[in-house]
Amino acid sequence: MTDTPSSHPFAGDPVFDLHVGGKLETVSRVPLNGPEELSMAYTPGVALVCEAIAADPSMTQHYTWVPNTVAIVSDGTAVLGLGDIGPAAAMPVMEGKAVLFKQFGGVDGVPICLDTTDVEEIIATVERLAPSFGGINLEDISAPRCFEIEDRLKASLDIPVFHDDQHGTAVVALAALTNALKLTHRTFATTRVVISGAGAAGVAVAKILIEAGITDLVVTDRKGVLSSQRGDLTPVKKALAEMTADRTGRTGTLAEALVGADAYIGVSGGTVPEEDVAAMASDAIIFGLANPTPEVHPEVARRHARVVATGRSDFPNQINNVLAFPGIFRGAFDVRATAITEGMKLAAAQALAELVGDDLSEDLIIPSPFDPRVGPAVAQAVAQAARDEGVARR
Repeated sequence: MTDTPSSHPFAGDPVFDLHVGGKLETVSRVPLNGPEELSMAYTPGVALVCEAIAADPSMTQHYTWVPNTVAIVSDGTAVLGLGDIGPAAAMPVMEGKAVLFKQFGGVDGVPICLDTTDVEEIIATVERLAPSFGGINLEDISAPRCFEIEDRLKASLDIPVFHDDQHGTAVVALAALTNALKLTHRTFATTRVVISGAGAAGVAVAKILIEAGITDLVVTDRKGVLSSQRGDLTPVKKALAEMTADRTGRTGTLAEALVGADAYIGVSGGTVPEEDVAAMASDAIIFGLANPTPEVHPEVARRHARVVATGRSDFPNQINNVLAFPGIFRGAFDVRATAITEGMKLAAAQALAELVGDDLSEDLIIPSPFDPRVGPAVAQAVAQAARDEGVARR
């Protein structure tokens, strides 16, 4: 028996009322009004389609929903800001992700919450599920396991694999920073950036900024700047140190790194003291992306910075992954891409930045998720980049 809006344990709470029965359903795309339609949609007619696919598996691209469907896979270990809450509690978020895929990209998403945190089991499970999907969206899997899981699945599968916590955040952050630099008359080559947080998002943001042309960049964790001079770095952090602080010889604490810095991007949680923020360069750029509590509260940030962004919807300049992932998968699916490349991510970021156009201001460096131009613009840019990089199959 399905609950009604008035019969569930939290009846009367509008959030719980909205979630009654879940946020998804399966709807048929074909009529089924009589024997003739039944015989085509199912037996015996469907056997003809099965035989055609058996003879040529590429026919799934024409006669199934596979090429427009993404698996949204999580193990529930890094859900929102809630942490490791397990696969059952992760399901409402994965359902929500599917709603966003459909609303903003026209992509069908299937939530899959796995009752395992073992890297080998997750990889094997996704590989076995892959024939049913056109792409894999990894979601809310904790670092550092998420890096290995994504890398190995990208190597073993010939469909797009995308860890949104990493790359969705990175794409939108790059788009916002592109416009913030334009507004403050800076260039990528001459801008000094500090990132706090060396988890999934921090690693991906650092990498995409380097790809975009940032040369003076440090990443910090709770113990300070990631530098090879430290002896406590994981392999992932060691590789990140070599790409960032090692190039400039920077070491020390977050506070020391912020002195004179042009831009700060927080993906770590915690709080940056106001005196550290005040030590940044004039016309500073501050992205405090921890949600719901930014590393630097916007009221504090505005006292010392010209451009401020958060991950929240109740302040200007929300860095929201929904600006990226629906259009990225739409574009990848439109050309049957075998992967999502760095070039495709850079193209998505550039498309987002360009949409702001002449409306660029301190309170508008990134478009709204409800701007109807976003999904199509990102999809078109990603599709063209896939062709340019040789990963498009049509």
